[in-house]
Amino acid sequence: MSTGSAREETGIDHAIGAALRQLRRAQGWSASQLATNAGISAAMVSRIENGQVSPSIGSLCALSSALDVPLVSLFRETASGHTDYTLVRAGEGLKSNRISQGHSHEFINLAVHSRRDLQFEARRVTLIRQDAQPPTYVGHGVVYIQVLDGEAVYRYGAEDFTLYPGDSLSIDAELSHGFVEVLSDTFTFLTVQAERR
Repeated sequence: MSTGSAREETGIDHAIGAALRQLRRAQGWSASQLATNAGISAAMVSRIENGQVSPSIGSLCALSSALDVPLVSLFRETASGHTDYTLVRAGEGLKSNRISQGHSHEFINLAVHSRRDLQFEARRVTLIRQDAQPPTYVGHGVVYIQVLDGEAVYRYGAEDFTLYPGDSLSIDAELSHGFVEVLSDTFTFLTVQAERR
């Protein structure tokens, strides 16, 4: 094996170790807890995290399964040196309108970001009080809402929340959710949705 290949392999081992350590700590687990849940030795977890060994695919699969993350998450630090970003200046963004069963509202796409493991979208939405009810949704991942202006009622499953300026709400998107009544003339909010691809 050439020196260049050995250096590259060591770099990948350290990158996998760094990703594993981050994911383990995010769960609040010790290396010993991860080892028990993955069915491998604590010594092996330590050696992988410190980049001292090239882990087998079997070990990586066991670790990703124990952490409940896609296998590719362990390789996230090995990605190429390029990343994407979106900068939207004040007053900019892609303006769109949604029409659903007689209801219409405007929204501005602020960010759409796709990676192999994650889909992320951010929008500023304005609802106008009207006879037709805004649409409800069922999806995947999580949704975050920050109220910018106005008042409205948001339904999550069987729960109704009246939201006011400055309020925020985060939900699991797999339960039916959406605004059911706009109380002020207009209602503007920021919504962010992220889901595993």
